[in-house]
Amino acid sequence: MRLVPKSFVELRRPPPLVVGNGLGAACIGLVVAAWLLSTAGAAEERLVSPALLPAPLEVLAGVRSLVTDGSLLESVVATLRRVLLGFLLATAVGVPLGMAAGSWRALGAFLSPVVLVGRNIPIAALIPLTILWFGIDESQKVMFIFIATVPFVFSNASAAVIGVNDRYVDTAQTLGASDWQVVSKVLVPLALPDVFIGLRSLFGIAFGYIMLAELINARYGLGYLLSVSQRRGHTDHIFLVLIIIGFLAYAIDRLLIFFQRGLFPYRNDA
Repeated sequence: MRLVPKSFVELRRPPPLVVGNGLGAACIGLVVAAWLLSTAGAAEERLVSPALLPAPLEVLAGVRSLVTDGSLLESVVATLRRVLLGFLLATAVGVPLGMAAGSWRALGAFLSPVVLVGRNIPIAALIPLTILWFGIDESQKVMFIFIATVPFVFSNASAAVIGVNDRYVDTAQTLGASDWQVVSKVLVPLALPDVFIGLRSLFGIAFGYIMLAELINARYGLGYLLSVSQRRGHTDHIFLVLIIIGFLAYAIDRLLIFFQRGLFPYRNDA
């Protein structure tokens, strides 16, 4: 008798939506249970010191102090504004340029050295450069996200166009389509779903990068709160901000999946 349904263990087959959500909830439940067990009891009786891992209720208690002084809400808004502006700018530049490079491979070969360098520069090295070029105000943080992510957006868009099967191009050319018609009517529409899926993943990277940018001359921001909490020894605030970051990232990803299903209903990989 099979104890586990075949769909659970079959290679490359996703589980039903309800089952998949249930498995994700079970994973979160196990993490929370382990957290509760390791922080149960008085401070001296715990498996893990409260200085290293505060109890869940102690973390939640930190919400009041952050909300009362207004720093939490302003920090969330500031972080989202910076990362959205920087990533939207990277998308506006990287996607069209990457699609053009994937369509005309000579352009891709011309730009590939710059893109390769941009993708492999240590991200921390961009901090002093962006400060030198853009100062230390809001524009520095937005441009930091732009410079850090645009090479990856470019590569993602170029790869999506290159991945379009040649038979679609051959069919269009056989029917008399010009090069521009092949690009605008065939390559771009067929590549867009993969471009969007790639942008979903890259936005998560951008969300992580902004934490680093907010260490420099920021009065608000989740990265700023993490830095201040670490300096003051408020471990509960550190965990609280990390949880908030996780919830924001999950909510944004779910929102992007919603748009993906509406824009590309024929794709079932959301």
